Amino acid sequence: MIYTVTLNPSLDYTVSMDGFELGRTNRTTSEQMLPGGKGINVSIVLRNLGFESTALGFTAGFTGEQIAREVQNMGLCTDFIHINSGFSRINVKLKDYDGTEINGMGPAIEPNYVEALHEKLKQLKAGDLLVLAGSIPKSLPAAIYSEILMRLQNRGILFVVDATKELLLNALQYKPFLIKPNNHELGELFDVTLDTREAVVAYAKKLQEKGAGNVLVSLAGQGAVLVDETGTVHMLAAPRGKLVNAVGAGDSMVAGFLAGWLEKKDYEHAFRMGVAAGSASAFSALLATGTEIEQVYASL
Repeated sequence: MIYTVTLNPSLDYTVSMDGFELGRTNRTTSEQMLPGGKGINVSIVLRNLGFESTALGFTAGFTGEQIAREVQNMGLCTDFIHINSGFSRINVKLKDYDGTEINGMGPAIEPNYVEALHEKLKQLKAGDLLVLAGSIPKSLPAAIYSEILMRLQNRGILFVVDATKELLLNALQYKPFLIKPNNHELGELFDVTLDTREAVVAYAKKLQEKGAGNVLVSLAGQGAVLVDETGTVHMLAAPRGKLVNAVGAGDSMVAGFLAGWLEKKDYEHAFRMGVAAGSASAFSALLATGTEIEQVYASL
């Protein structure tokens, strides 16, 4: 079974406008509200590829209730912990201004709720996959991911960590099966600039020395690199297509990789599935469907 954890899920309010001016009333020409969060995105794309998962995490207030409804309406299995105070965040994304968004904070999560999550995770067994993805509320310590992995170590569970900075570094000692930084995040860890596929290889191997198994690095328009747990290096240029929406592309890559690995236990196939899924989502207004991913895969 696959479990995804999103500690700070959101409602993503994506809007288009004819123009945007500070200090003026700006009116939308289109709008869309969807559940967001990296782990949730992974679950959605896994479902689109025919793999079931259970989405875990924290929700709060009326926004949390809506997140849970929307995710369930998509056909996902969920087991969220609902917090009795505060509300889950709303992220405002300006569609016509690439990369411009206003992200909410999320609720304060008290220790008893964290312990409730640990209790839920006790159900995992050998062979299960656990995906820890995304940012965390300010009320949680940077060691939260490593605390989760510490409690589950030596039980035959495969860990996937898609995070940055200390969240990622603290988790490496528990030997995650897969991590997926992009080239900027990888460079930030070592205070270097990495802008080619060849340049990331040495630094991906440094993360393996710290405990990572498979290191999957996305480079946007420059493609992607996988250094698998055997030390084999896989590279692909970015597939050709029109960028429509980069939101969720990295999460889609994680889902595609996992689906490919579960299908054949072959890292080259898993890598190609990851690149296909990430690119297909980038070429689509929404997270990619299985058919869209298959079409991109066939072009690689």
